[in-house]
Amino acid sequence: MALALVLASGASPGLATEGGSSFYLLGSGGPGAAVLPPLQGTFFDSTFYLYGGDAKAEREFTVGGNVVAGLEALIPAEFLTMLFVPTTNFLGGTLAVGATLPIGFPTVRADAILTGPLGNQRSLARSDSALVLGDPVLNANVGWKAGANSHIAAMTQVSVPIGQYRKDQLANLAFHRWIVDTSLAYSWNDPKAGWDISAKAGVTFNGTNSYTDYNSGNEFHIEGAIEKSFSKAISAGIQAYHFEQISGDSGDGAVLGDFKGRVSAVGVTAANNFVIGHMPATVRARLFREFGAKNRMEGTSFFLSLSVPLRIRMPSAPPPAP
Repeated sequence: MALALVLASGASPGLATEGGSSFYLLGSGGPGAAVLPPLQGTFFDSTFYLYGGDAKAEREFTVGGNVVAGLEALIPAEFLTMLFVPTTNFLGGTLAVGATLPIGFPTVRADAILTGPLGNQRSLARSDSALVLGDPVLNANVGWKAGANSHIAAMTQVSVPIGQYRKDQLANLAFHRWIVDTSLAYSWNDPKAGWDISAKAGVTFNGTNSYTDYNSGNEFHIEGAIEKSFSKAISAGIQAYHFEQISGDSGDGAVLGDFKGRVSAVGVTAANNFVIGHMPATVRARLFREFGAKNRMEGTSFFLSLSVPLRIRMPSAPPPAP
């Protein structure tokens, strides 16, 4: 089960602070957030993500160079992650490196376009949707086991701005800017008692969108989860997160000022562990409802992940005693 949790937490691209959202995919942490695979190998995760949210008509946002009033969004997306564990003895812990590719079909509706990218005046409601590739994300994790049940992991993600960015449009998954996210996670995982208590906190450092000249501010995110295993196959629990922008937006494109945002959410999660061939696999579902949003949309998100090792290198047997 720990393998699935590590892979799911690695699939973390989102949308953008420019537009009232964030790079770090809120809710992607959770149970086992600090538990890395105990063996060398290659691992795969496919995470389907669905978000539906809105903001009131009197709330203004800057999206793709447009200043808009009110937003509604429906964002189905798939995040494909490959994770490689080259060694379990790196700085005394396990090293995992990988990459995530997002693909989705976002649909975004604005109640009105107040100012377009060329300075045009107010227009009526507008909708936009497209099948798009997001920016690929590179990630590196180092995890350590502390005692019988405690795990600690340091994680870094880098969003590389080479995805399909649609200039002047409302619907995008790509950011058109460099982004670095650093997180620290802790898990207390007791297999005998069947309990997992995990927390993860991090900071996202945003670069500048050179097309819109929008420099998104830096962000803080924190998540926590408690989960109980009812058998070797089934587990379920609760999870929550909080997001807070800690520095303001800037640049000529930030016409609405520093535009600091925040949002919180509570939700549930459940997992089913099974075997595909001779490999252990996990399906995990998560459901969150947001509240307390400021300068962001507020909505509901759903995750469904399948995680499985593609290749595992078993440790060599010790030589026989003389």
